[in-house]
Amino acid sequence: MKSDLIDSNGNNLVFLLCTPRSGSSLATVMLQNHSKMFATQEMWFLMSLVDLQSPQRRAYGGTGIVAQFFNGVLSHETFEDACRAFALQVYNGLLQSSAGAELVIDKSPRYYYLLEFLDALFPHSRRIWLIRNPFSVLASYKKVNQQRGVGFDLTEGLRNPGFDMKIADLTVGLFRYYQYFAKDNLYAHRLHYERLVLDPKAQLSEVCRFLGCDYEEGMEKYGNFMNSAKSDLYFSMGVGDPFVANHTEPNQESVAIWKGVLDKREIELYGRALGARIFHDLGYAEQLDEAEKLTGVRFEMEPDTELIALRAKQLADATGCRWEEGYAMKSEATAGRSLALTEHQYVPVDKTRPDNTLQLQMTMRALEKRLELGAMEQRHLKSQLDAMNRKISRLKSLIPFGSRLSTLASTYLTGGVGKK
Repeated sequence: MKSDLIDSNGNNLVFLLCTPRSGSSLATVMLQNHSKMFATQEMWFLMSLVDLQSPQRRAYGGTGIVAQFFNGVLSHETFEDACRAFALQVYNGLLQSSAGAELVIDKSPRYYYLLEFLDALFPHSRRIWLIRNPFSVLASYKKVNQQRGVGFDLTEGLRNPGFDMKIADLTVGLFRYYQYFAKDNLYAHRLHYERLVLDPKAQLSEVCRFLGCDYEEGMEKYGNFMNSAKSDLYFSMGVGDPFVANHTEPNQESVAIWKGVLDKREIELYGRALGARIFHDLGYAEQLDEAEKLTGVRFEMEPDTELIALRAKQLADATGCRWEEGYAMKSEATAGRSLALTEHQYVPVDKTRPDNTLQLQMTMRALEKRLELGAMEQRHLKSQLDAMNRKISRLKSLIPFGSRLSTLASTYLTGGVGKK
């Protein structure tokens, strides 16, 4: 039995975070060569856990019942505890399956979807932000989609009012990570893709120090590990960057890929969408200057806030997910219960309150539900009454002298017959 397991705070757990197409496959295929690290292509399963609070339609029905259970009956504290227990079982099972491994690396690019959830479940987990020139990320998206025969038109995507997950990655996802890692944190490390490619040994040594272990010679030359059990598992999933297997170590030509793949219009549109500030803050001022010279455009410092807000709303509407605006990683002292992740307000449970608190909360929700149903019933009855009145009016219009006859009938019924 392995003694160094992941605990309930997330010690020995590592999240490799970035937007898709940022180079996470390359980073992972090198890190997993370390004897004390277990890593595979992508896991994503934490998103399925948090999505339980926003249940989708199921073949067996009961969508409303499931939603009421997770958001009305089950306390949020219990929900988090259950998610943490499930995740620990998964992570530690993987850890025990890999002889000698002491760290699990969960590389799941779209975890920008649940950063609050990560902080709540595993506040002591190590989080690596893999940063790449945004123009290169866009170029990689374009290249890999062309290789797979899937169209990707940035010009159309940015302008199209419809929801597109790739556009959400390139806008909402990038800014979520940008805000999350804005401040220095004991549990955070920034890793630049370009530096990793140009000097992999030095960058991997820094990552190893951050994770509390020593760099192992040659781990960046992943071609030397191709026939190992770890490598076989990594490539067996068939996801991630399809071009990684074409090389045996980092390909330096990928650093400036954006210049040969993107056209001027794409560079201009994406530069305007993101604004210049994020390039400067992430260390890509030189690449921004090149982009401005290529396009002949001077980009505004601030992003297109209207566009970013629209894409954030679309993602929220499509998923039921809600976030704290400008959310930043919680420090060790403040890490704890997550903020709202669904349209239902997240209320942390205070263990100092009386034991009947949950029962009172359920009673209150039941009363609210009855009031809501009562209001719905009133609206339904009013709608029926209005519909009947419209039918009577139509019948009157079809009968000659209908209105006159109706008046005479009313007069008779009220005792007014014979009056002149």
